[in-house]
Amino acid sequence: MVRSFSDRLKSGEIKPPAAELIGFRMLSFADGESRFEMDAGPMHHNPMGTVHGGILCTLADSAMGMAFASTLGEGETFTTLEIKVNYLRPVFEAKLLANAKVVHRGRTVGLVECDVTTQNGKLVARAVSTCSVLRGDKAEGR
Repeated sequence: MVRSFSDRLKSGEIKPPAAELIGFRMLSFADGESRFEMDAGPMHHNPMGTVHGGILCTLADSAMGMAFASTLGEGETFTTLEIKVNYLRPVFEAKLLANAKVVHRGRTVGLVECDVTTQNGKLVARAVSTCSVLRGDKAEGR
């Protein structure tokens, strides 16, 4: 029996290379939502000693991408058109949680939001992403 891409992701059989490199984990994704976590520490720091903004952006982008991917139908893929991140407080070392939710899923465009918090619930960053749904020839090879 051939398992779907979604099932293989959920089981951990497929792990995104960026997740392996940076060290974040997908906890769940379904029905337009996803949840990721990571243990942020010195290996993620910028020269000023705080977690690099690009790391937080990548964590949020990955969570938003999986949330949006969970809404795709057969023969559909997507690409990110835009991402915006508001950094709200510095992070030194913490378990971070990224909770993403699809706010709008239209025929061609979607909007996804993500809050990145510490394990204690302190908001670290808020991200918003615009996604474009691809079909047919545009979806091939993705």
